[in-house]
Amino acid sequence: MPSLHTPHRFFLLSVLIVLSAFLFADCGGGGGGGGDSGTTSGAAGSGGASGAGATGGGSGSASGSGSTGSAGSGGAAGSAGSGGAGTSSGGTAMAARHDVLTYHNDIGRTGQTLNETILTPANVNATSFGKVGFFTVDGKVDAQPLFVEALAIAGGTHNVLVVVTEHDSVYALDADSGAQLWQVSTLGSGETPSDDRGCGQITKEIGITSTPVIDRSRGAHGTIYLVAMSKDTNGGYHQRVHALDLASGAELLNGPTEVSATYPGSGSNSFNGSVLFAPSLYAERAALLQIGGVIYTTWTSHCDAGAYTGWIMAYSADTLQQTSVLNVTPNGAGGAIWMSGAGPASDGSSIYLLGGNGTFDTSLTASGFPAQGNFGNSYLKLRAAGGLAVADYFAMSNTVAESNADEDLGSGGAIVLPDVTDANGAVQHLTLGTGKDDIIYVLNRDSMGKFNAASNNIYQEIQGTLRGGEFGMPAYFNGRIYFGSVGDNLKAFTVTNARLSTAPTTQTTMTFAYPGTTPSISANGSANGIVWAAENGTIAALHAFDPANLAVELYNSNRKGTRDQFGAGNKFITPMIANGKVYVGTTNGVAVFGLLKG
Repeated sequence: MPSLHTPHRFFLLSVLIVLSAFLFADCGGGGGGGGDSGTTSGAAGSGGASGAGATGGGSGSASGSGSTGSAGSGGAAGSAGSGGAGTSSGGTAMAARHDVLTYHNDIGRTGQTLNETILTPANVNATSFGKVGFFTVDGKVDAQPLFVEALAIAGGTHNVLVVVTEHDSVYALDADSGAQLWQVSTLGSGETPSDDRGCGQITKEIGITSTPVIDRSRGAHGTIYLVAMSKDTNGGYHQRVHALDLASGAELLNGPTEVSATYPGSGSNSFNGSVLFAPSLYAERAALLQIGGVIYTTWTSHCDAGAYTGWIMAYSADTLQQTSVLNVTPNGAGGAIWMSGAGPASDGSSIYLLGGNGTFDTSLTASGFPAQGNFGNSYLKLRAAGGLAVADYFAMSNTVAESNADEDLGSGGAIVLPDVTDANGAVQHLTLGTGKDDIIYVLNRDSMGKFNAASNNIYQEIQGTLRGGEFGMPAYFNGRIYFGSVGDNLKAFTVTNARLSTAPTTQTTMTFAYPGTTPSISANGSANGIVWAAENGTIAALHAFDPANLAVELYNSNRKGTRDQFGAGNKFITPMIANGKVYVGTTNGVAVFGLLKG
């Protein structure tokens, strides 16, 4: 695991056909001023709505462009992504136009918001654009905020910002005014958020770290799924999966569900032939993933300490009961899932993730899989249907040496690209990612490459172009992949004939200190694109760049003195863009940027 240092039916059908043709083309902490912030009301853990503010913006069109060819939050393959048109698998509710319901906008984790009609390169500048609010909450906001458009809530219709904190609180705020619509605590009676054990990975308290997922089709008003960590008065640690009513915050499905698991094996923290999941040894850092009716959780270590292994667990979105468990180092140690907060990616049928340093069996079975089932420091493809299992994988030829040097692949997150066509006219299904070794690994999702001690037999490998390690994930837009590694420029690599350029085709003039930056994209289809990037530091910053020429900086929140500043940064923050605003998590709230009045 990474350490600190290192809708009409026929009309709708027509819209969807047009959008599909368009989208799947080959190229293909600290405070601040302004804005209202609600005050916490109601007892901790209460589920009732409180503190209703003024009615937010009106509803938008129910149609819109999906972000990738992948499934969206709660959808089967080809259904709506966040900001897309379609229904969740098994659901009937049409996703609203500007919704952002999952980490990095879609389950492919491309980071694209492709229906942004308000913000353009012409108006995102220091004169017209800036900080328009700061929404204060009770703890650090390490998870990406989520956005729900035109929700019936608190006696009105509001655009809603869902924010979770390390103090174990969940907020529904009016996304335009910041007025609190409801707030609940996920803590049990007498509990506190978890301690950080004196390390700085997640500090100083650990509550809700990972980005939740929202399904508007489940429950009476929609459901928020999340994982919360806490500590009781006897010193016991708890990990719980919650399902909350989107309109009130009330617990649903007889939740929460206490996380527990066993898996056959003799590895770390095993007993009588089973590896045991101990809540004290883990934290849920990587964002939640929903595919159809299943919620997937992935587990990293608690402060890189203790006898931990690599767990992935599935829970029913309808019952909140655990449906499947997988351990990817069952006869070894380590191999936890961190990815600097990025969520596992999916093409709607399989799951892709990067594992942290840990045991890898260089002795292979006849089918090329690790003999003892240990996949530490590997790029994994997991089967989702029929129960979790490793369907394919890739491990570097020097994977053992990298693990031993804490130079693990799992510091970065995976992205699933839209289908691309190569020079021979063949459609390629690709995923890519990188970690601490700065090598971009581009993999064929139909044949990942497995392990070969002599060489990496993969689709494409690009060395020597990134520096400092990847502690985040890339974004995709208009045939370019954007990377922001530690101490490096934000760089774009062009995708041509299903191959990445071997050197960046454009890059920023500035560099990003630890942990680098995870970029996000706003655009109106393929037009008016903007690359957004958060910069960590004592005085953090929000940047906006021209996606075709990253040397052109459109906006910098530190260029107007203190007007747009929002305090110290949070290290793994991903900007979220929705309906003309950009939301950035901080150490004590969410900074909100948009067009300035007057």
